[in-house]
Amino acid sequence: MSQLPGTRTLAATLFVSLDGVVESPEKWSFPFWSEETQKFKLDETRASDALLLGRVTYEGFAAAWPGRKDPDGFADQFNSMPKFVASRTLKKLAWNNSHLIKGDLAAEVSKLKQQPGQDIVIHGSPGLIRSLLPHGLIDEFRLLVYPLVLGQGKRLFDEGSQASLKLVESTTFSKGVVKLVYRPADKASRAKRTGTARPKRNTKRRKA
Repeated sequence: MSQLPGTRTLAATLFVSLDGVVESPEKWSFPFWSEETQKFKLDETRASDALLLGRVTYEGFAAAWPGRKDPDGFADQFNSMPKFVASRTLKKLAWNNSHLIKGDLAAEVSKLKQQPGQDIVIHGSPGLIRSLLPHGLIDEFRLLVYPLVLGQGKRLFDEGSQASLKLVESTTFSKGVVKLVYRPADKASRAKRTGTARPKRNTKRRKA
C-alpha cells in the first residue's frame, strides 16, 4: 500500500539497542542524551500534531507527562496534542485530549492519515507497529540506535515481521548514538520519481 498524495505522514520513532530492544528506554538511554538528541526530538514534535500509541506506551506517558514544563514548550505541545490510543482493554483515558480507537485498527488509522494536519507520530508501541506493518500505513521509521546490547526486553520486530525499507538518512551523534531514518522501499522510490520526497536533512558524521 503506497502513501496517497495529500495524506499525512505516519512515523514510528523509537530508541533501540543494538540487539533490537525498545522496552523501557528511560532505564538505559539517558547516559547518551545529547543536544543532538534533544534537537531531534524537539523538531520531530514541532512537525507533528498527533500521537498514535499502544496501551503500554500510553499508560507510561500518561503517568509521566501531565504537569511537566520545559523552556522549549515541548511538554506543553506533547500534553495538548491529540493522542489516539489502540487498546482493547482500556476504557477510560485520563490524559488530556486522548481518544480511544474503536473498530478496525488499520481502517481507523487510514482515516486519521487522510485528515488535514501535520505528522502523526507513534512513540514506542512495538506491538502497534507490528500490527500496522502488513498494511503499509507507516511511512517512516525513525530509529535512534544506542551502543548497547541489553540481552532481554521487548524488541521492535518479531519472527513474523516483514518489510522492505530504504535508508534515507544516517547521522552519528556525539555520544555514539546513530539516527537512522527508513522509509518503505516502494514509497521512497515513488517519492523520488514524482519529486515529492521531503528535502534532505543535513547529515554529518562525528567521531564518538
